Parts: sequence; C-alpha cells; structure tokens
Amino acid sequence: MARIAVIGAGMGAMAAAARLAVAGHRVVVYERAATYGGAVGRFERDGFRFDTGPGLLPLPAVHRDLFVKTGKESLEDRVELVQVDPAARHVFADGTEVLLPNASRAGVVATLGAALGAGAGERWGDFLVRAREAWDRTRRPLLEEPLWPDWRVLGEREPYPAVPHKRRLRTRRAGTLAEVGAWELRDPRLAALLESHALAYGLDPRTAPASAAVLPYMDHAFGTWYVRGGVRELARAVYERCLARRVEFRFSTPVGGIVTSDGRVSGVALAAGAGDGSPEGTVENADLVVAGVAPVVLESLLPGTRVRGDGRVPTRRAAPSRLCVLLALRGGRPEGTAHRTVVHAADRDEELGRVFGERPGFPAAPTVTVSRPDDPALVPDADHEAVVLTVTVPSGLAVSEADVERVLAVAGRAVPDLADRLLWHEVRTPSDVADATGAEGGAVPPPALAAADGRLLYPSNSTGLPGLFTVGGWSHPGGGLPHAGMSGALVAGLIVEGPDFRGSQ
Repeated sequence: MARIAVIGAGMGAMAAAARLAVAGHRVVVYERAATYGGAVGRFERDGFRFDTGPGLLPLPAVHRDLFVKTGKESLEDRVELVQVDPAARHVFADGTEVLLPNASRAGVVATLGAALGAGAGERWGDFLVRAREAWDRTRRPLLEEPLWPDWRVLGEREPYPAVPHKRRLRTRRAGTLAEVGAWELRDPRLAALLESHALAYGLDPRTAPASAAVLPYMDHAFGTWYVRGGVRELARAVYERCLARRVEFRFSTPVGGIVTSDGRVSGVALAAGAGDGSPEGTVENADLVVAGVAPVVLESLLPGTRVRGDGRVPTRRAAPSRLCVLLALRGGRPEGTAHRTVVHAADRDEELGRVFGERPGFPAAPTVTVSRPDDPALVPDADHEAVVLTVTVPSGLAVSEADVERVLAVAGRAVPDLADRLLWHEVRTPSDVADATGAEGGAVPPPALAAADGRLLYPSNSTGLPGLFTVGGWSHPGGGLPHAGMSGALVAGLIVEGPDFRGSQ
C-alpha cells in the first residue's frame, strides 16, 4: 500500500483518488479552497442556486464507469440524470431559429431541412457520418489510453475524412473546422452551428483542426444530459464516493511545494494558512504525488525542476476563459422552454478576433449560451426562474458592467421579457475562474484533439520526475467533464498497473 498525496480536489483529481483508494492505497487530498469540485462550482443566494462551471454532462458513460469501478452503487443511484430534449435551440444571426432533437440523426436532418432549406439537413447528416469516423479513429488514443510515446503520429494524421473540394484548378480537403463549415456544409447557419461547439470549448474554429468535428458528434451520439440539482451534484456524488472509499480530504490546506529525495518525490510541503493549523513548511510524506493543478501552479511547486517540456508535446497557447452571468428572474419558467439556447454572434469575424487575439477584448455582440433548466431545486418557488448566461472570452479579460449589459442584450433574443423579469444578477469573470482553479488568467482547457501538429495534445499523465503524476484538464486528455474523468482513470491505471498500462477497458 502506497501513501499517495493528491494536490487539488477537482473532478479529475477526485476520480483518481477514488480509484486509487479502491486499489488499496492510502490517499490524502490537499485542497487550498474550502470545498471540492474545482471549476464545478455553485453560487447560492435568496433561494436561487446556479452552476458556475459546466451546466451539462457529456458522455455520462465515463462517470458511470467510475462508479462501477469504485463501489456497488451506480451513478444513477447517487444522482438523477435527465436527457435534455430538445438538445438545444439555436437562434442565428439572421433571425432563423431551430430546435434540435436529442440524439436523433433522422430528427436533426428533418428539423434542419425544414428550418434552413432543402439539402441542409442532409449535409449535416452526412457530416455526422464523417465525424463518427473521426471519433472511431481517435477515441482510444485520446480518451482511453496513456499518451503514446510516439505522440507525433497523433499530430500528423488528420482523422476527419474531409470531402475533396475543388477550388479553381486545385482540389483541397478541409484542414480546419471553419473550412469544414464553408466547404462541406455550405450554409452560414450550419457553419455557425458547427463552430459554436468549438467556441464553447474555447477553440478557434479558424485554426482548430477538422478533427474537432468529434465535439458535435459527442453531443449527437451520446446525448445531452443534465444532472438534477445542477452539475455540482455530480461533484458531490464523486466526493462522497471518495469518502466511502476512505479518501482523506484536507480543505483550506494549500500545498507550497513538492518535496523530492534521491531524484524522486517524497512528499508535499504545506504552505501558510493550512486549515488544521500546521505551520508553513510542514512536510507530509508520500510515496507518490498526483498533481491536479494548472501548469503555473505546478511550476511554482517545483521551482527549478523541469517535469514538462521534454519534447513530448508542443507548448500550448493560452486558452480563453468564460464569463457567467447568473440571473434571478421573477415569474416561473414558461412551459415548453428549451433547456439550452445558443444565440449566435451577429458578426462572427469580429467575435473570433476579439476572443482569440487579433483584436483582444470583449465582442460587441458575442455568442451567448442561455441555460434555463426545468429544475425546482434551483429556485425558491415555482414563481421564479434561475438562468445562466455563458460567454467565451479572452483569459485575463477585465469584464466591465457595459460588457455585462451587452450579454444581457443578446440574451434578450432568447428571453424576450428578460429586462422586466430581472430581479438581480451576479457575474463570474475570468478572475473568479482563476481564483477557483489557479489557472493563469482563468483559462479553461479545451479537450485534446488529434492533428494540428500536436498543438492540441496535452502532456502525459506521467512526468519526468519519478513518482509524480498529473491529472485534470491540463494533462492528457485535456479539459471537459468526461476528459477529466478519463484522466483520473489513466493516472490510476499508470500507478496500479505500472508503465505497461495500455488504457481503460
């Protein structure tokens, strides 16, 4: 039995902790905040409750596997999962609206054809067939296996089978998601639908590889799911599973450094302000350390020690962040309201330029995702509604009240009576994300993707320092709830089965 110190109580870290405890190890989690969950947070006021991180659960099979492998109670025994139908309402820049059914290719094809014109549905359906091929090619290496030693193969090969596109005298194939939209979907509204999936994960569709087609495919193939009471309830369930497996949590206990001895980790040193009163510099011995922290935090814990940058993956550019505006509304949720509405930007090029760096700043009229769950647990009574507005913004952006007013104006297209119903609003900015996660500028990591010369891959869960492993959104296989869960499975596999571990089954 090894003594394992886990730094951070995010979703990936807790997934690893539960699996390691089941394998017989003594696991202690050190969390600088007063609670668990990392980016999966909650805000409560006046009887209203809001998710401040992800609002939906993609690919629930990942967390079902976690609960199967760590105890007798299934995921559904611990939380109530609801399949969201329709999956989303889309309000396009030209005023066209469409309600997309959940997990139904035939239904989506028919709906898009009726709303956008003849041929639109068939083009989207054909795209989903190609996206499935990309998913089948990349699912195991990007989600279920440790990062390949020859990761460059993943970077060199584009798994999306793009359709040949004749342009003048040349025949080309789409290399980016934007080119897939322009050349294969051939409708600005279909292109906006496609690109909105990348934007929601903080990816620029103009540079994201065509393999990002797996993102809308995941929603289509595995459905859109909501956790009754909010996604924070999933974090609670994983935390309680850890407790049931005798994982020890020490909240309000920041780690100030990772201790090494004879060229390998030997423990962690606590920083000032430990919740149990331990003095700064107190060393907690450990045979192994699992770090579920952002890169800048990991570097501060090992000053002068290089555990990354060993040539396995290129250096990633900073990811964008997110802005959340939490709305408390008078009046109940109208019958037939879509759970999720995406209001698309009026000027796509202006928005992408602002978010991804050419003209950094807040978009004039950004793409806004409006979440309106049908969930009595989120409101004080049936005469009120809790709504969350989410916008992808540059990391480190200082958000002004004028920016928030722009978001509210865009959201008014999805909630026409918004101004009259608004009781109050709360804002969660990139600075708040940084406080919750430690990520520089509040950056939110997107999932790993193949192709693009490997620039959308993440470092391996094992490191150049023996005994040190990394978990969570900034390690393989990247950001997102399912990816965090898989990172926990991969770290546990590497520790329990050793370096010959070949992936989850």
